[in-house]
Amino acid sequence: QVQLVESGGGLVQPGGSLRLSCAASGRIFRINDMGWYRQAPGKQRELVARITSSGSTNYADSVKGRLTISRDNAKNTVYLQMNSLKPEDTAVYYCNADLEVVPFRAHTFWGQGTQVTVSL
Repeated sequence: QVQLVESGGGLVQPGGSLRLSCAASGRIFRINDMGWYRQAPGKQRELVARITSSGSTNYADSVKGRLTISRDNAKNTVYLQMNSLKPEDTAVYYCNADLEVVPFRAHTFWGQGTQVTVSL
């Protein structure tokens, strides 16, 4: 049984910062790419950032320079450091991982989501 558990969401004022964490647990052979997605009310889920097992990253244009994805492979954890937050960053943020429970059979797993609200 694999679980992704997110933490770190909350309410923050514009210009503020938050750090999201997502820890993967359970029977895991190997974790490949990990990422963060978000879904605002009335909108489709969209990619925020992804990171490979070797540390290569890619970001949505809207968050470049403000949000930073990182991971700790020893802890099976991915982070999202969110700086200079804007009201349009308000959304439910979901962790995502492509991982292998058995070798060479990768599946995609999702966390339950954590709410981030940017407001005065």
